[in-house]
Amino acid sequence: MTMPRLSRLFPPPPWRQTLRCCGGRGFRSKAALDALAKASAESLVLYNYPSFAGAFGSLFARLYHSHLCRPLLILPFSSVHPFRAVDFKIEGLKTCYLIDFVGPDHFPHQLSQLIDQTFGIVSITDFKIHCFRVVVIDHHKSALLKVDPGEDCPRNLHLHLDTNKSSAVAAYDYFTQQLNTENSAEQQEKMCLINGEDAARILMLIKYIEDANLRKWELPDIRAFNIGIRPMFAKLNCVTNPYIFDQGIRADGNSNLADEIGKELSIRSAAAGLRPIGAVVYMQRGILKMCLRSTDSKADTSEIAKAYGGGGNSFSSSFTIKMDEYNKWVS
Repeated sequence: MTMPRLSRLFPPPPWRQTLRCCGGRGFRSKAALDALAKASAESLVLYNYPSFAGAFGSLFARLYHSHLCRPLLILPFSSVHPFRAVDFKIEGLKTCYLIDFVGPDHFPHQLSQLIDQTFGIVSITDFKIHCFRVVVIDHHKSALLKVDPGEDCPRNLHLHLDTNKSSAVAAYDYFTQQLNTENSAEQQEKMCLINGEDAARILMLIKYIEDANLRKWELPDIRAFNIGIRPMFAKLNCVTNPYIFDQGIRADGNSNLADEIGKELSIRSAAAGLRPIGAVVYMQRGILKMCLRSTDSKADTSEIAKAYGGGGNSFSSSFTIKMDEYNKWVS
């Protein structure tokens, strides 16, 4: 079965634009709090920002929920003006994941005691404990000092703290296990969050992230890799970059790469039963450019390009596009 596009399964919430206006790293603004007060979601992911381990962990959470066709709200958590537990009294909230951080002192415990307004619960009861849970996935040694997994740990607070495994790898393992647990009665074979060639690439990538996170520096060219990804930290904010977890590709400034990627996307799109056209967007001299490629003579990319003031031929065309219009495309 072909999975639907993530952007269709999880359309941007109506309050996303409000949150995006908050900008910066201090996310707990009045606009953000007003927007959260109107939000509704069963599952929430808060991830460490800026952190590749946190971002990839959130990606795996999203893939898990997409397999099960369950909506999910994802937000970055910054140590600069951080959110508080009381900010997340979200209607219908049942599960909250903290990925690659545990937050300020007692933050997970405070979250675990949130009142679920949907069920009208005003105290911590056995019923409430089974309705709302907090799952923490973290690899930092400091996390072990902030939370106590002993007898005082609430029953609805699930701690997955492993200093020998990056949060990205731990999240991948956790959500893969959860996916197979959910489908154990229906599926004979083990399911994967990511299939095909993408799985091998992403697993290798998070292994490199883990090598740097744990300061092992054992993999080939790991230090160069760590330096090379630093400029990308700012793009890990899913508020200002709302399509970070969608199936999209940017190839900034490299038209040759855009051509190759576009053709490959065309082939994969056709294999998935979709229109055999690949679209790649990149920034060229400050202008957002959309390149369309097709490997099928029956699909004329120039028809789309002309509608947006561009041109080309049936196999290769392009046009410039405003950011607002581009956001409508990918949503």
